[in-house]
Order: sequence, then C-alpha cells, then structure tokens
Amino acid sequence: MKTVNHWIGGKTVEGTSGNYGPVTDPATGAVTTQVALASLEEVDAAVAAAKDAYATWGTSSLAARTAVLFRYRALLDARRDDIAALITAEHGKVHSDALGEVARGLEIVELACGITTQLKGELSTQVSSRVDVSSIRQSLGVVAGITPFNFPAMVPMWMFPLAIACGNTFVLKPSEKDPSAANLLAELAAEAGLPDGVLNVLHGDKVAVDGLLNHPDVAAVSFVGSTPIARYIHSTASANGKRVQALGGAKNHMLVLPDADLDAAADAAVSAAYGSAGERCMAISAVVAVGAIGDELVARIKERAEKIKIGPGNDPASEMGPLITAVHRDKVASYVTGAAAQGADVVLDGTGYTVDGFEDGHWIGLSLLDHVTTDSDAYKDEIFGPVLCVLRAETYEEGVALMNASPFGNGTAIFTRDGGAARRFQLEIEAGMVGVNVPIPVPVGYHSFGGWKDSLFGDHHIYGNDGVHFYTRGKVVTTRWPDPADAPAGVDLGFPRNH
Repeated sequence: MKTVNHWIGGKTVEGTSGNYGPVTDPATGAVTTQVALASLEEVDAAVAAAKDAYATWGTSSLAARTAVLFRYRALLDARRDDIAALITAEHGKVHSDALGEVARGLEIVELACGITTQLKGELSTQVSSRVDVSSIRQSLGVVAGITPFNFPAMVPMWMFPLAIACGNTFVLKPSEKDPSAANLLAELAAEAGLPDGVLNVLHGDKVAVDGLLNHPDVAAVSFVGSTPIARYIHSTASANGKRVQALGGAKNHMLVLPDADLDAAADAAVSAAYGSAGERCMAISAVVAVGAIGDELVARIKERAEKIKIGPGNDPASEMGPLITAVHRDKVASYVTGAAAQGADVVLDGTGYTVDGFEDGHWIGLSLLDHVTTDSDAYKDEIFGPVLCVLRAETYEEGVALMNASPFGNGTAIFTRDGGAARRFQLEIEAGMVGVNVPIPVPVGYHSFGGWKDSLFGDHHIYGNDGVHFYTRGKVVTTRWPDPADAPAGVDLGFPRNH
C-alpha cells in the first residue's frame, strides 16, 4: 500500500510515530493509501527545519524570492492535471472541479510573484528639522497553516505562497483525509529552487495540530475549517501569543427577489448548492425566496437538479462526485431524513443513491428541502453536502432580517434586476463577502477572502492585502542626521561651512 510521508527540510521523511491514517478512494470506498501521522518529535523536527531555513530566507532579496515563485508558477501550470488527478483520487470531486481548484490557487501564486509592490514601505521627509520617518514591513519567522479536506491544493496555496514571498518559512499541516496533493505542491516548489526547509509538509491529526499551536518557535497560524475547530485554534494559539487567522464554517444564503430572472437564479442555486458535492464553505445552502415566486423557483431548481449526472470524479461525464467519507455521507443523509419531521417538504431526497459498479462508494444524491424553518437542524447546522434548503419571506426586510439572524456571516448573494435593492443589500447584510447576481462571491486573488461573525476568528482575512499584512509586521523608523556642513573640525566632506 502506498504511504504518504512528511516533507521536511527539502526531502521526504518517513514517519516514525508508528501511527498511520487511512486514505480512501471515495468513489469505491477502498483504502488506497496510508498517511503517516506525526508525533510531537516530528513536529519539532519540521519547525526546526523551518527555523534553520529562516536564517537565510528571511534576509534574502525580493528578487531572489520572486524568481523562485515565477518558476514555481510555471511548474504548477504544467502539472495542473497531475495535481487535479490526486485531488479526484482522494477527495472525489470531478476533474473539472479539481482543475478549477488548482486555478484558484494559482491566482495567489501569481499575487505572490508581485510581492515587490505589496511590500513597498512609506517615507515622510522633514517631519521635523532633518528628521525623516519611514514605515516598513518585515517577516515574522516560522508560520504554520492547517488546511481542510475540501480543497487540498487551493487552500494551502491561499497561504504558503504569500507567506514565503514575504520572507517567512512555512509548516503546512494538510488534512489527513487527502494528503497527497500537498506533497506534490512541496516537491514542485523544491524543483523551482525553493531552498530546503522553507516549505515543509507535516501530516498528522490533533497531536500535530496541538504541537504547532503550542510550539514556541511558530509565530503565526492560518486555519480554514469548521467553526468549532476555528474557535479552538484561535483561542489556543492566541493564548500562546501567536498571530491567528482562523476561518470557520458557513451557512450561506441567497436572497431571490420577485423581480429576479428566475432561470438565472435557479441555475445559480443548483451550481452553488451542489457543485463540489456541496463540500465547500462558500456553497449556497439556503435560498430565501421573497414574495410569490417561491413555488416557481423551487420547481425550476428541481428540474435542473434532477439532470445532474453523479458518478466517479475521473469519469468525464460526471458532474458531481461522492462525498469524502462514508461517515460524512451518513451524517449528511441524516439531515434529509429528519427534515420532514421538522416541518420541511422533501422535494428531492438524495439518500440511498448509488452508482452502478461503484456500490461501495460514498454516494449521496441531490436533496432539495422546501418550506424549511429557521429552527430546523437542516437550517441551523453547516451540512457540508448537496442539500439545499428553501425558506420563504414575504418582504425584502423580512428576508434580510432572517439572514442577519444567522450566527454565520461568510458569503451571501442577492438576485434582482433592481440596482437600488442590490445597493441596500450590500450595505445592510452582515456577511464578509457579497454577490450581486453572483452566487459564490469568492474574491479574486488581489482582494481578500473572509467572513464575519462565527465564520472568522481573528482580525485578518486570507490572501490579498490582508494576507500580506498577516504574514508581516510593521516597523516605523525615525531618523535624524546632522547637516554635513556641521561636520567636526578636521573632517572635510566638501560642504561649505555654516559659519
């Protein structure tokens, strides 16, 4: 059986803890790989390698760093199919979704290639007699990233390219459920010329996570995952004096006004709710239909959802793949089976779905729940699967109030033809990312990604300007130089004397 080991100090390092986790092919249910789970000693080794590398990488020139990143970008582009294939094999998402994930990660590598402009400082001259003040940004040291299973390439690339471009060294702890893509990303970075120890990949479970959170040589931690774990990451790392950005879960709403193009809204709801099998924090999981359009909107969503082709991710005909594990599949199914008892109309029931020839895969079909109430479990919880809830509101104000009452505030969208309504919405809605007739408003790389409320713990969003600021710290230098005309007697600098 294949074993995924750590990548420490520029080379593959076999696990020594004796503990391994299973990695399954979600389409077949078969265990195809085992991944080494790090001990605290292995955490120490990865951090030590990063600390040693920081001694030279932290003082390297911007030109040297960006030269590596440009070569890295070219290698990632050339190997995007290989990266996507690993994602499909271990996560299960269809190849087109996996390619899209790699493309979004590449955006941040491209942003990092332009780090020279992002790290420019400021200078004020003559703030007082012969006094100048400058502001600069400097790297932190060793930083860590803890990333989720749903985007095993994209989310790591949202972190480490900017971190190393800013002069830090990095320890990545990817999900143990689909670890292989992270190793390939590190190997390609080494091929691009990244010095040994600048990027390390440490596989593991809670032992590795806690080891990084408590390690005195780790200056900052980035995290993407569920809200309970984000809260734990933030509180633990902060208590240890670390800088933290911890992105949590979501319950993203889409408000559909009576004047909306219902075909466009239905198309958007289907792609946003069921794409990547709903296993993404920016999935639309709740549609709020305003006024009398609810029945027609639900009918159009149902019509489209029934046509989605479900199958193995490596089948070009598949539009949606399986879920990551059987345990997660069963948890998602439980929300659907319990929905009717809590007052919802089950328009589509995806539980019990199988694919011929792949009966042991982690399959579930698309589910559509109508007339969902805000006190139902299917609405309150982040399901993280292909389940779409439809709620009804009589007015715009009622819909916005319903959405703002949610403890989550990650992403949201409004569908309308009215510019005034859209303008009010983007100002009144309590969420960090807003789409106007755009169902999944993930910002481009040079704007920052992050939510509000229980969707983000910490002050900085990820990538963009916030990412650069997170991975650097400011320093202000105040300088006074004497006038050369006042040089001591006997020192001739070629300036006329002031007397």
